[in-house]
Amino acid sequence: RTEKVELTVLCLIHNDNEFLLQDRLKNDWKGYTLPGGHIEVGESIIDAVIREMKEETGLTIKNPKLCGVKQFPIKDGNYENGRYIVFLFTTNQFHGDVISSEEGSMHWVKKEDLDKVNLVSDFYELLEVMLDDTLSEFQYIVQNNKWNVIQK
Repeated sequence: RTEKVELTVLCLIHNDNEFLLQDRLKNDWKGYTLPGGHIEVGESIIDAVIREMKEETGLTIKNPKLCGVKQFPIKDGNYENGRYIVFLFTTNQFHGDVISSEEGSMHWVKKEDLDKVNLVSDFYELLEVMLDDTLSEFQYIVQNNKWNVIQK
């Protein structure tokens, strides 16, 4: 079976006790979050996450590890209208100098300081899926116009 799908990547770049977060400017997911973007037609998923991290953070990442998948309906809260799939990666191997992009400014944030920045609304649930080895999926299910997070 086929369906309309948008394919994207996010990556948690971490160093000791810090996460590299983007203060995202776009209104659809505004606030501190993980850098990422769309996979180009024909591009491998690994190549996409490496490219997106270079474009948005200035860093060249190595050995990104797939640690989960996020998905939600593209339109009107209904999966019949298409599915937005985000491949979730993590790495602590990188080199280069951090830069910001038109998507937003980049900041190293200590784990204990996460509650001091304006995180996107689903950040903690997303982080839990990425860091908990017993979880691998983050899905939004829309019921009665309310978007509910399901973790599996």
